[in-house]
Order: sequence, then structure tokens, then C-alpha cells
Amino acid sequence: MANDYYGDLGVSSNADQAEIKRAYRKLARELHPDVNPDAETQEHFKRIAAAYEVLSDPQKRAMYDRGVDPRAPGGGQAPGFGFGDLMDAFFGQSASRGPRPRRGRGKDALIQVEVSLEEVVFGTERELTIDSATVCESCGGAGTAPDTQVVPCTACGGRGEVQSVQRSFLGQVMTTHACPQCRGFGSVIPHPCSACAGAGRVRARRTIGVRIPPGVESGTRIHLADQGEAGPGGGPRGDLYVEIVEKPHPVFTRQADDLHCLVSVPMTVAALGAQVPLTTLDGTEELQIPAGTQSGYERSIRGRGVPHLRRSGRGDLVVHLEVVTPTRLDVEQRGLLENLAKIRGEDEPVAVPVERQAGIFGRLKDAFSGR
Repeated sequence: MANDYYGDLGVSSNADQAEIKRAYRKLARELHPDVNPDAETQEHFKRIAAAYEVLSDPQKRAMYDRGVDPRAPGGGQAPGFGFGDLMDAFFGQSASRGPRPRRGRGKDALIQVEVSLEEVVFGTERELTIDSATVCESCGGAGTAPDTQVVPCTACGGRGEVQSVQRSFLGQVMTTHACPQCRGFGSVIPHPCSACAGAGRVRARRTIGVRIPPGVESGTRIHLADQGEAGPGGGPRGDLYVEIVEKPHPVFTRQADDLHCLVSVPMTVAALGAQVPLTTLDGTEELQIPAGTQSGYERSIRGRGVPHLRRSGRGDLVVHLEVVTPTRLDVEQRGLLENLAKIRGEDEPVAVPVERQAGIFGRLKDAFSGR
């Protein structure tokens, strides 16, 4: 087989589950994409995750030890098509695998968490309440009542499978099936645990903490190893993935790692220029408005956007200015504006068409439409 799962985790082929788990967790901390984002390290992380998926599952590990990669295309079947495959095609029988283990790895779980823009920019810690399968405390995952244990199945003699003979055009053919009495386990639980009815796990609510780093965005998934569903028979937990959902902000619009906002200024401020205070996520900044500013003017405040997730630094805050023309003038104000118009020679204006350009207004519209 091309994949060396034991070598990827750095363990021997006779390593127990505890040793495999320790090796995976050590490598996962070192190689996690949040710690080492380069492409080569991410590829290495994928290999150890695949290795742990196979070696932590007794059934998949047994297949791998027999020379069959359970992650290979086609469901992990070995290459070639022999007489056993021909029998499967005609009679639906499966090759003899022996009793299947009661203990197995739990399923992975996914939970979505809504975060505000402030939490995205500065990072946060959350406590998550999860309703999932956990190991039954009454039986410790064994599924048996106190002072009892599983016993070999009398129908299959502990093999987990039974055989039957069928007639076909090829003659008498012996087929192998999972034992209906023990469901392929090779053993039965005569006195199941009253708390979990023999399943070895129960549904329970628990609380775990998760750190949300600065710079995440909607769709980002945070991987929490061994925090998913408890496995059957007291098996290891699966993993938990926390998917980020970023809530819209009433003032700021995010575009990649830049933030955009629209600021209205009076006509007089735009004409004369001024330095005005602007409230940002980091506090108050002084915004310089040059004299003669027009609607659609942009000004960037560097380093006041969203932090870059996998490298240092932050994006910018891009301020789009909108000049507000007064709509209600008293007599004195109107007189002052009329005098100004006469002084500037604008008391008899003429509408002059100008060539259409993809200028500042188009860029402003694109910024707020998410293009």
C-alpha cells in the first residue's frame, strides 16, 4: 500500500490505542494550520489526520493490517477481482472478517457559532453548550449492568458470522452472513446497563471552551480534536468543528480584511476642510477632510481593518465621504448662499453635460454591494 499510516504517526505496528492517540495529538498541535499555515505543513497535517482516522478505528485498522487501505477508492477493497468477488456479485455474501468490535471511534460533529465584527477583529473566547453522545458513567462504556459482562454468542460460537448453503447453477455454494443473534459482534449482553440500554453511551449536555482567533470569517472552521461524539463501547471521541458565522455590522462593511464605512459631512465642512473625530472599532481617530472635498472621496486609515488570519498585520479602514446639501434654510442662510453664488459667478448656472466615467461613485457602490 502507498500509505504508511504507522510511519506517518511515528508509532510501531503493535502500538496500542493510547499510544496512537498521544502521537496524533502531539503532531496535531505542532502541525495544525493555525500554527503552521504553509502548504507543506498543511499536507503533512492531512496525512496524520488520515492515519489517525484509520488506526484509531479497530475495524479500519484490522483491514489496513490485512493489506487493505480503508481510505482507498472503492471503499477500501483490495485490488483485483477473484473468486470471492464473483461469489459476492452473485450471492451478495461478504468475505469472512470475524466478529466486529463493539468499541469504535465516535462521529465528528459540527456546530455553527455567530460572532460579531468586534469579536472577529479582536478575537474572543466562547463557551459552547453541546448536546451529544457521551460515555455512559454507569457502565463506563461497557454496556453491561454492574457485576455482569458480555458472553460469547451461542448461535455463532463467538465468530460473529454464520454460514449457509445455497444451490445455484454453479452447484452448492456456502455463503457467510453476520450472525442475526449478536449482529456480528460475536458476543451478547445478557444484562444490559439500565442507563444506556447496552449502547455504552448516552445523550448528555456539556460545556466546552473555544478560542476564536482574530481574523476569522464566515465559513472558517476551528478544529477541536476529541470533542465530538463519544464512540460506541467506550471508544474514543470524534472531533468537533466550530464553523464561524459573521454577523453584519450596522456601520462597517467587511471586504476581505478591509473595512468600509460611509461618513456624512456638511457642505460647509467639505468646502472649507476640517479635522473631525471618527469613531472606529479601536476608539476615536482624527479624520482629515481636505478643503473642496466631493461626495465619494475616499480616505484610508491604515491598520484599522480586520487582522490577517495567518500572518501579522491588519487591513485598512476605508472611509467614504458623502457631502450633505442643506434642505431647510432660513432667510439669513439663504441670503448668505445667494451672495456667495454671486461672488463665485454661479447665480446664473448652466447645466453642462460631462462625459460619463467609472469614477468614485461606482467604486463606492461596489464596495457596499460586496463586489
